[in-house]
Formats: sequence, structure tokens, C-alpha cells
Amino acid sequence: MPGRGWSSPVVVGNRVWLTMAANDGRSLRLLGFDRETGAEAVNVEVFRLSSAGDMHPKNSHASPTPLVEGDRVYVHFGAHGTACVRTSGEIVWKTRFSYRHLHGTGGSPVLYRDLLILSCDGVDTQFVAAVDKNTGKTRWRRDRPQPGYMAYSTPLVITANGRDQLISTSAYRAVSYDPQTGKELWRAGYAEGFSNVPRPVFAHGLVFLNSGFDRPSLLAVRVDGSGDVTRTHVAWRLDRGVSHTPSPVVVGEELYMVSDNGIAICVDAKTGRLHWQQRLGGNFSASPVYADGRIYFLNEDGETTVLAPGREFRKLGSSTLDEQSLASMAVSGGAFFIRTAMHLYRIE
Repeated sequence: MPGRGWSSPVVVGNRVWLTMAANDGRSLRLLGFDRETGAEAVNVEVFRLSSAGDMHPKNSHASPTPLVEGDRVYVHFGAHGTACVRTSGEIVWKTRFSYRHLHGTGGSPVLYRDLLILSCDGVDTQFVAAVDKNTGKTRWRRDRPQPGYMAYSTPLVITANGRDQLISTSAYRAVSYDPQTGKELWRAGYAEGFSNVPRPVFAHGLVFLNSGFDRPSLLAVRVDGSGDVTRTHVAWRLDRGVSHTPSPVVVGEELYMVSDNGIAICVDAKTGRLHWQQRLGGNFSASPVYADGRIYFLNEDGETTVLAPGREFRKLGSSTLDEQSLASMAVSGGAFFIRTAMHLYRIE
């Protein structure tokens, strides 16, 4: 793999899509590879910068994961720009929102109907914005009230009780918006927490939110409220073993999570009751993935630990790629697609 990037692979049809930053982050590119052979099919420069700015050692200038819909790929490089590119490599539109990264960007965009929605949380300004997916023109923007505190999370669109909601975590609070208009529906606060990275997860009528640094908590919040629901709709809260970076995953009645320092836990998703806690080894940035009856945990050294889901800890195996890996893996058609610091792998 040329350049540097920690966006996760996206597999659609016969293409595997990634973003990449070359020339010390000054050339921001979209790459497409043939699923069967790994041959490069698309390599297009989307943005060229005079200077890419500072970056956290574990981040990259191409960390948000692209979105593919039909013949269009939506790419987001934070404050450096957002664009729509045809699968042939033709750029359809570009746009840019101004805010200042401190450690680089992280959160990926989401699609809702004809909107592409972005969380833009810098150290100078914080907001959520929706652009027309066909033109890139801004349709709505909602500012956040916590200047000086950044976040890096990907929002989540859910439907509950007949109502669509956009769940977005930020410094000191998570907010549910009407995804069509940006109107705030409800919010849940946490006294500590910023630089949020994990994506919200929704199951059993609860949305699971990681509060972020310095002391992360996991909140399970009922999604049928309005206004400030901090005191009324938090079903349970977990304050130990919570991750800063990997997102949790829910399988059946249980929620699984691995902390950045490698402690995996399994709790009852409805009550927060701890079933087991186990050290997997290594440090983690990638989120665990559930596929074909197994849960896969990929650590930063490229080692994957395979667990059986259940209320008792059961390790099924492990394998190692011997290369740094911070991106979450993709699963498609019986194959794993894994991005490491230097390579893209297809394993099956």
C-alpha cells in the first residue's frame, strides 16, 4: 500500500475501497482494488494540500472510512474536505467545512436518504452538518455548545418507535437529532468525557455511548425521551473496563467490548451485569467484528483473537499478521479484508 491511512476497507461488488494520504498528507486520495486479484483499479487524488498540519502518532490524514452507494463513493478528510467520486474515478463535487483538528480527523460520515451527515468537532468549533449527497450543498448545520473540546466519533442513524434519529457523541454529551432537519430530539450528559472515538451502538431499545477521555464510561440510554434525559433515561452505566477507541458490539443478549490496553469484557446488554472479563494481550484501536458465529478482536500488532460469543469466556484461536493495524476489518463473502500499515490483505 502506498502512503498512509487508517480508513477501514469497504467492499462492494468486485471493488475494495480505501482512502490514503501521500506526500506527508498533502495528497489525499481514493483507492479502489479488484476484490479477486488485489490489482489497483482506481487511484485518484481528491484533494491536494499545501500543508496537512499536525497529526497524532496513531492517526493519519486518511482515517475516516469511505461510503459507497451505487456508482458513487463518498470520502471525508475532516476539515481538509469532503467529496463525492464516481466509481470510475470522476469527481462529482467537493465541499469543505472549516474547523481546526488537534490530532487529525477520525469520524466517518453517514448517509440518510438524500443527505450525507458529518460530525465536525475541532478545538475551535463543534457542529453536525448535513449536505445534499447529489450536490454537496449544505442543507442544515447544528452547532454544539462545548468550545475547546474535540471529538472523533461516527454518528449512527436508527429507527425507534417509528421515529428516525441521528445519534452523535461529543464532548460532555450525546445528542439525538432529527436527521432530516437537524432538530435536537434529546440529549444525555456525562460530567467527564471528550475526544470521543467509539461509535454508538443500538440494540434492545438502548443506545450504548462511550463518554471518551479521560475516564471513559459506557452509558445505556433509552431512546424514547425528549429534552435532557440524563436523569430519566440512562438504564445503566459502566465505569470500568470501558474503551477509549474501539467501539462495542452487541451479539444477542450480550455486549462485548475491548479496552485500549486489551481487557475484553462481556456484559448483559439490557442490565449491564458483568459476565466475564479477560485480558487478550496487546493494545487495541480496531473495533471487534462479529461474523459467522464468532467475534474477532484485532490488536495493534496485527494479532486477531477469535472468541465464541456467550456468557462464559471461550477462546477459539488466534493468528498474526506481524504488522501494525489500527483499522477495523471488513467481512464480505466469506473473506476478511484487513488493512495494515503497509498492506491490504484478503484472508478466507
